[in-house]
Amino acid sequence: MLNTRPNLQACDDFYEALIAAHQGLSTPESHAMNARLVLLLANHIGDQATLLQALQLARGAALLTSDDRRTGQAITPVVPTHAVAA
Repeated sequence: MLNTRPNLQACDDFYEALIAAHQGLSTPESHAMNARLVLLLANHIGDQATLLQALQLARGAALLTSDDRRTGQAITPVVPTHAVAA
């Protein structure tokens, strides 16, 4: 099952590293890097049901679980705090 609760301890640090990794790349190179990153992380997760749920959520078509609706804890991708402040 896909964990939709905050789970990344240093999300701002990761976001900055992700942005830095894209610097200097052309748009096609950036898209290719994103695709490789997704495939690497999908391989790391390795669970088909979890990956399909993530695809639905990323596309905005996921249905929240009854637990998510009850607790209101479900999230979409993390928004870095410095992006909110800007």
